[in-house]
Amino acid sequence: MAHATRILVVDDDQEIRTLLGRYLSDQGFRVTLAESRQECENAIADAAPDLIVLDVMLPDGSGLDICRDLSNRSPSIPVILLTALKEDVDRIIGLELGADDYLAKPFNPRELSARIKAVLRRTNADILPEGEVRAYRVADLLVEPKLRQVVRNSGEAVDLTGAEFELLCVFLERPGRLLSRDQLLDLTQGRDREPGDRSVDVLMSRLRRKLSGGDRDAMFRTVRNGGYQLVVQVVREMVE
Repeated sequence: MAHATRILVVDDDQEIRTLLGRYLSDQGFRVTLAESRQECENAIADAAPDLIVLDVMLPDGSGLDICRDLSNRSPSIPVILLTALKEDVDRIIGLELGADDYLAKPFNPRELSARIKAVLRRTNADILPEGEVRAYRVADLLVEPKLRQVVRNSGEAVDLTGAEFELLCVFLERPGRLLSRDQLLDLTQGRDREPGDRSVDVLMSRLRRKLSGGDRDAMFRTVRNGGYQLVVQVVREMVE
């Protein structure tokens, strides 16, 4: 990678911490390890990481509580949750609290590295090359991909998590196109949908609530057995 990206791994299993610390360091990341919520908070205070790999079960608290606090305090820091194989509820709650992705234990470190790189690609605000979109105007919103911000015509900022913003951009790049849940998951997270995976539906519900308020169909239409569709006009403002 172009620079030593800082990864904070939080897990109370020493074997997992050691394995991930060694593997991710070999992949070119600068890795900090923590075994508890307190150590996680201390590490964030010392130097904000570029991404956090966070176990749900910690000895002095829940990773979900950390995720909730980060969503309120530092929403720009992406989080990948580590969950036990059968913790479906925790996965859904984690996504609702602002996690960008999750990985079920046991897992291959190579898959985690691929997930980290995919999330970083989605959340890093790189300089836009000439000829690309500078902003989108849709409904009463101005969406600026480079700044990763959404502002209403009234000047009110709309706070979106990294995963929510990425999902919105997928629709803005394909206005009027019906996108299936499988397509949305592949375009936003670079992975196939598992049986019973509700992550796209959770993100869509949050996106609708934040952008449309009480009118859930104002911007997006749900097509039964089909997927979701952005149904309002999109105007692109290009880089000059």
